[in-house]
Amino acid sequence: MKASPDTRHLFTFEFFALCLIIVAAFCNVSVFYSFYHYLGDIDVPLVWRGFLVGLEPMAAFALRLLVLPWLHLRNAYAITMSALALLIAVSCSYLWMTSLAGLMVLRIAHGAVFVLLTSAAISLLVHFIPAEKSAQGFSALAVATMIPYAIIPPATEALMPYVQSAADIYAAVSVFSLAGIALMILLRARIAEAIGRMDASFMRRLNPPELRDNFRRRSVRLLLCVILFVYLAHAAFFYFLKDLTVQTGMGNPGVFFAVSMSTMIGVRIGGAFVFDRFHKTKIVMASLIALAVCAAVLPGVKTAALFYLLGALYGGCMGVILPVLSALLFSASAPELRGLNTNLTLFTMDAGYFLAPYLGGAVIAAGAGFGSLFYAAAGLTLLSIVLLTLFDQHERRIKK
Repeated sequence: MKASPDTRHLFTFEFFALCLIIVAAFCNVSVFYSFYHYLGDIDVPLVWRGFLVGLEPMAAFALRLLVLPWLHLRNAYAITMSALALLIAVSCSYLWMTSLAGLMVLRIAHGAVFVLLTSAAISLLVHFIPAEKSAQGFSALAVATMIPYAIIPPATEALMPYVQSAADIYAAVSVFSLAGIALMILLRARIAEAIGRMDASFMRRLNPPELRDNFRRRSVRLLLCVILFVYLAHAAFFYFLKDLTVQTGMGNPGVFFAVSMSTMIGVRIGGAFVFDRFHKTKIVMASLIALAVCAAVLPGVKTAALFYLLGALYGGCMGVILPVLSALLFSASAPELRGLNTNLTLFTMDAGYFLAPYLGGAVIAAGAGFGSLFYAAAGLTLLSIVLLTLFDQHERRIKK
């Protein structure tokens, strides 16, 4: 019995199909790149906008730790199907929900459904990644999470003149959830057969001692902190770039995201076949330095060409950093805890996407410019380099 249905092959039908489920999930969050701006259009008070933007990832942040201990392969399929159906209802609710109290409830519901969907789908997917192809597998997974960010923002900008408000597009993305349900129906027999050949230890809940032992691993703690700081920087770009361009009058955010995400996807596709051959920590270090430079330079850009060039640099950096960090965490984890720790990277994503708009919105409400948020992102990126250095030193001591 084993942890993976096939230790030789990564690109199976099951792996591809589950990646498409992840694509469907992230289509329903990537469309909210303009939500801070939309809240202004519907006259939500300035002081509440950052809070509402961050409320969805905050709900996911709070719920994910409750979900992960009881999530396992026996219930992951049913949870994925239920979450896809609920996501359709949540997406369509933005059409009529405009009150402050109603938006709070809706954002919490959105975060809860998103965390159920992504946690369950990833719990299934990681068991189709061979250990010797971890960087390749997580590069492919990262591509799945980024495809929506490359397509949805520019498509939304192009469609905006033809709809009454952004809420119409928030509802329209539910079509991806419908496609996900159809795909999961096709997958049902294949997944049941695959997990039926796996070790029984993967079919049960993790017990408290196993969870405590996992968090006692210094490598795991350091890597999760690094990933958190990277997501905080990433969320600053995602939520505040549109308003930065309005403030500076430089560049189109839809094009910036199209350039950056296309570069990110290209790097991850190409890197999937080479990341496992190089020293992963050094690759991430170099990319973090470049990301810090990008964030620090962006607010002062004076030409459109440099603005979009920085978009490509940003995409290239993120294309390397997140999948390679996930691969490092995968390798540092015990086999039975790889699903948990991969989902914990989503927990750090939830935290970053909650804290960045909440704190950033408070800073803007206090009178600061949007450029200050990008300088803060550069500082967080430099701090993550320090933590990654500590991780590398720890790993060297262990191997001696």
